[in-house]
Amino acid sequence: MAIQYYQSVCGEMVLVDSGGKLSLCDWSKNRRLGFNLRRVTESHSVDFREKSTPILHHAIMQLEEYFAGYRRQFDIPLLPLGTTFQQRVWDELTDIPYGETRSYKEIAEKMGKAEAVRAVAQAIGANGISIIIPCHRVVGSNGRLTGYAGGLEAKKRLIGIEKE
Repeated sequence: MAIQYYQSVCGEMVLVDSGGKLSLCDWSKNRRLGFNLRRVTESHSVDFREKSTPILHHAIMQLEEYFAGYRRQFDIPLLPLGTTFQQRVWDELTDIPYGETRSYKEIAEKMGKAEAVRAVAQAIGANGISIIIPCHRVVGSNGRLTGYAGGLEAKKRLIGIEKE
């Protein structure tokens, strides 16, 4: 597996190519980064080599376009690693339109699991493919920004990029 570091306008990110699919696009300062990296290596029983690959190059180009305000959707092959429930939640995140936000409660209700707001929040927190699986578009029921792996300033900036 190839790993590459990318300095975005919101902070350093770690990207991983697992067999031609992006399996990680996480923030270096994320407290869960170590867990997310282990999850990737354990799923493939291999170690990382720091190098560029076509998928990582493509991902960085699309992220640059996103940060510049030119890209609204990503077309990178993904390999999100998580439980079935987590993957269902992440699928819901990809349905949030560019420039809009949803609350944890709205996502839980859309999934038909209105009582599972905390589980939805935990699944969103476990997302290892930030920005591309847009967990930054999730806010509290009161519309306020809540926790984000890249930090609240990064979340605020990402939402701002999409509002412009």
